[in-house]
Amino acid sequence: MNITFIGGGNMASALISGLLQQGYGVGQLCVVEINAENRDKIKQSFGIPAVADLAGGMADSDVIVLSVKPQQLFELTQKLAPLLNNQLILSIAAGIRAADLMRWLGGYQRVVRAMPNTPSLVRSGVTGLYSAAGTSASDKKNAESILAAVGSTLWVDDEEMLHAVTAISGSGPAYVFYFIEAMQQAAVELGLSPAQARQLSLQTFAGASKLAGTSDEDAATLRARVTSKGGTTEQAILAMEKNDIKCKITAAIHAANKRSRELSDEFSKI
Repeated sequence: MNITFIGGGNMASALISGLLQQGYGVGQLCVVEINAENRDKIKQSFGIPAVADLAGGMADSDVIVLSVKPQQLFELTQKLAPLLNNQLILSIAAGIRAADLMRWLGGYQRVVRAMPNTPSLVRSGVTGLYSAAGTSASDKKNAESILAAVGSTLWVDDEEMLHAVTAISGSGPAYVFYFIEAMQQAAVELGLSPAQARQLSLQTFAGASKLAGTSDEDAATLRARVTSKGGTTEQAILAMEKNDIKCKITAAIHAANKRSRELSDEFSKI
């Protein structure tokens, strides 16, 4: 399977790195990138072809990964549509619905949408996937294998559920970083050094996530097990409950979901 990435940014680089580690040959991958500096970086980092010419870059491709910014995608599709030759289109451009992408491509049907998140940069991501009606089982398998190079994957049957994926996992790393910020700030206020605050906060998040991921019990049960009656953890949880922290977090995620829908609606007007 030969894969062409259109756009050579961070997510494309993460996918390329993961695919090479999975055994792909440098001759199976190509990047189309208009920025000369980025092309040189791709060549030096991975040893794969990086070209400016769209037609030449996708000539032998089986899969074309659209990894440009959403605002650039419409213009790209106008150049891409006449060049398509039954390749699978895999879009990782946030917010662009499959129906709009297919419309921009003149009715082209073989389209899969993917919503990866930034931990994909360290091969610990999770990606939501949706396949348009014109895709086959092998198309889905190929799309999944590409995104699996940088983490786990899940499929949604309803494309609108990608808004929820965006709100939970796409935006989710920022929520985690925000909580880590707060923990580090409190640690310093309590007298620990910034280095100690960082180590304790990051390792606590990493360890708790690993524990939750390997346990058959849900998060509420695991939390209750740590929260001894009359203990320090109980006081912290009670303070959070008093300030409706859980409600505020869920409200924030609903706000992210709403904004994701609004952005998609805006692109649908093009």
